[in-house]
Amino acid sequence: MKIIIQRADERGVTELGWLHSRHSFSFGQYYNPMKERFGLLRVLNDDIVEPGEGFGTHAHDNMEIISIVLKGQLKHRDSLGNGSVINEGEVQVMSAGTGVTHSEFNPSESDRVNFLQLWIFPRESGIKPRYDQRKFNISENEIIKIVSGEKSDDALYINQDASISFGRFNEKKNLTFKIDKKGYGAYLFILEGSIILNGDTLKKRDAAGISETDGFIITTDSQSEFIIINVPMN
Repeated sequence: MKIIIQRADERGVTELGWLHSRHSFSFGQYYNPMKERFGLLRVLNDDIVEPGEGFGTHAHDNMEIISIVLKGQLKHRDSLGNGSVINEGEVQVMSAGTGVTHSEFNPSESDRVNFLQLWIFPRESGIKPRYDQRKFNISENEIIKIVSGEKSDDALYINQDASISFGRFNEKKNLTFKIDKKGYGAYLFILEGSIILNGDTLKKRDAAGISETDGFIITTDSQSEFIIINVPMN
């Protein structure tokens, strides 16, 4: 088993006054040759946007883009004709495909929005762009799959054989997570509380890239919230 631990305070930083961003991997003006990506997971940005501010219209292509709103609201508009507000607890996926432009703003006049944005390289290039959004009601002491490369009614679909699972626990519990396919890895990102992985304690916004194994065990505590991104390593 290969484990690479990334502590929260080791992430890249972008501070623009209206934007407070932390980068798990090289992004924008932050570049670290040791942190370019984890397998086909290219971006994991932890963004806080001030009230009434946001990202103006910009373009993407051939990338699977996933936004997870942790607190507040995020207003989205794109060249596909979609216009919506993504609320706390909701997840948005966008297959940029042949090309799409979009904007993202905080519609609140008083509250910040905190959201994660992930980019995953697609399985197939040049597809027709698509968009989807869904709210997930996640109970205590369960892990649910919120994004998947398999079409189903239970998770949002992306154009890659990858998945994102969300876990929330309020008690100490040993959990076994399987990596079913050879050549895949899992990126574990702690949202709240702490967990123990292979004897190491991971706290809020710490992460671990786990590969060269078919599974691993984590131990939750009385407040553990995390996501697990399962991706091909090549």
